Amino acid sequence: MSITQRQAQVLAFIRESLEAQGYPPTRAEIARHLGFRSPNAAESHLRALVKKRVIELLPGAARGIRVRGSGLPVIGRVAAGRPILAESHIERRLQVEEGLFRPKADYLLRVQGSSMRDAGILDRDLLAVHHVPLARHGQIVVARLDDEVTVKRLYRRQDRVELRPENPEFDPIKVDPRRQTLVIEGIVVGIIRSLSL
Repeated sequence: MSITQRQAQVLAFIRESLEAQGYPPTRAEIARHLGFRSPNAAESHLRALVKKRVIELLPGAARGIRVRGSGLPVIGRVAAGRPILAESHIERRLQVEEGLFRPKADYLLRVQGSSMRDAGILDRDLLAVHHVPLARHGQIVVARLDDEVTVKRLYRRQDRVELRPENPEFDPIKVDPRRQTLVIEGIVVGIIRSLSL
């Protein structure tokens, strides 16, 4: 299915932003750059590109645009204060069979350490992560606490949240949402293990 000239311009600007800044543009930035009257015009072009299976829109993220067909980004070490999907965090892209994970994986995160060992998540594994801003009690999540990104099991306790490791050598992280900023970067939907990755 072919795309219109305007859609091609939107796509080109998304790719430019990824290369220059390390993350995709917002709707307002697309509108400003291409001379649209409002971000709604940018949104309608983005929706058309989704229908034509050229891009994906990740829910709950102002910059949640992913160009399809380029493989899942493999995220390595995450710098403090930068979006997890910033291009500077991407080690490479890995082709993964569509439909392998349910819900679908939006990115792969390289595990560092053994805090989730007893859940079968080992150092250097690649975690398939579905990018959503909310998670249920008991799910394994990728969470950003203040500026640190961690993989833990999420537990909610009245006015507190606990991020629990799956290894008795590590202590749970107790979070007071009134004093600390906790952002769910996604839920873990699978693991890829290979010595060569």
